[in-house]
Amino acid sequence: MKTTRFTDPQILAILRQAEGGVSVPELCREHGMSNSAFYKWRSKYGGMDASMVSQMKSIEDENRRLKRMFADLSMQNDLLKEALGKK
Repeated sequence: MKTTRFTDPQILAILRQAEGGVSVPELCREHGMSNSAFYKWRSKYGGMDASMVSQMKSIEDENRRLKRMFADLSMQNDLLKEALGKK
């Protein structure tokens, strides 16, 4: 998975600058990023503070872990059904 050049606090600071009245093209030029990256960040992090971002990250990690557990269990279930069906 590709990692970003910017940390979450940096992203929030850039979004706060935009809310403060700095134009988006100027912000993008200043920080060396694309307009599309800014708008993706705004849709994902818009209206959040640092505690909400950390909570969102922990929920995403737990969701990833639960999906992996479900995939493992469903694979085991399929293998058991296949083994019992051949008798």
